[in-house]
Amino acid sequence: MIEVGEKAPEFEEQAFFPKKEKIEKLRLKDYRGKWLVLTFHPGDFTFVCATDLEAFAERYEDFQEENAEVLAISTDTVFSHKVWYETSERVNKIQYPMVEDIKKNVSQAFGLLGDDGMTQRGIVIVDPNGVVQYVAAINNRLGKDANHVYTSLKGLKHLHDNPGDDENFDIIPACWEEGDEPMKINVPEDVGEL
Repeated sequence: MIEVGEKAPEFEEQAFFPKKEKIEKLRLKDYRGKWLVLTFHPGDFTFVCATDLEAFAERYEDFQEENAEVLAISTDTVFSHKVWYETSERVNKIQYPMVEDIKKNVSQAFGLLGDDGMTQRGIVIVDPNGVVQYVAAINNRLGKDANHVYTSLKGLKHLHDNPGDDENFDIIPACWEEGDEPMKINVPEDVGEL
């Protein structure tokens, strides 16, 4: 699996763009300068996957306001994505691109290709410089929490924009929510104090 801090593997694949109702090439490098939320799902026309896509559709405008794009990725064809979008009440809500990974290169490059040849359920967040900042692989029967992913994106954005130095830096504590202040750390004074 890809590690946090590594450059995201570049890829160029066909994608279905629901907003335009078109199939076009999608290149990861075209999103440089934006945050990316890659939501991997095992397969179109499956139960949990439809709820994942719907959950991200409900928060999509929030992600966009944070200069982030959401990309749905599975080993299905772009034509399968299009038909799923056209026939599913849940999937029909999405406005973000659905990326084809029929050659399995993207799932494999991110370490999310299962032994069964299908994409594992997972999330990868990539910063505007193309560096991976968040990786999660999830049981295929457990849906994703789009609210948690959004909160994580907000925390990562704060850390990205406020890098600090070796002695003074911010951290995002457990259970942090949007609107909460980050914790300000001063080393060595704060060691053992928190």
